[in-house]
Amino acid sequence: METILDTIQIQEILPHRFPFLLVDRIVEFESGKRIVGVKNVTFNEPFFQGHFPDAPIMPGVLIIEALAQTGGVLVLKDHPERNNKIVLFTTIENAKFRRPVLPGDTLMLEMVVLRLKSRVCRMLGTARVNGQVCAEAEVTSTLVDKGVIFKRA
Repeated sequence: METILDTIQIQEILPHRFPFLLVDRIVEFESGKRIVGVKNVTFNEPFFQGHFPDAPIMPGVLIIEALAQTGGVLVLKDHPERNNKIVLFTTIENAKFRRPVLPGDTLMLEMVVLRLKSRVCRMLGTARVNGQVCAEAEVTSTLVDKGVIFKRA
């Protein structure tokens, strides 16, 4: 698998940082259509300390977040104003969890655009380990100016 974007390049696109950056690299990219990211799940992930100490499982909400972050890269990578924009999650629909994600798993995060408008993007996300579906969901996001989000009233 060829790396198209590494962690440093992803951080140039997304505002997320450790421990909340949940995409390690991008391995497939079709601008405006589809993206595949990779998350190497290690036992050192902070969430494993409490979920669950005797039987560590990656929380489903973090799998969906990893999918959403991968989708954020898809939306922002080729956007001409990406340094001034942020992608915000607006809905999660039809989320299904099929198998647990465990320490040592390599999570493949695929997002396919269902509808893309100037500010709103709806995508179908599928997370897999060894080709088996772990989770899937439809995610809608909106593109907003960073200044609007980080401005305090």
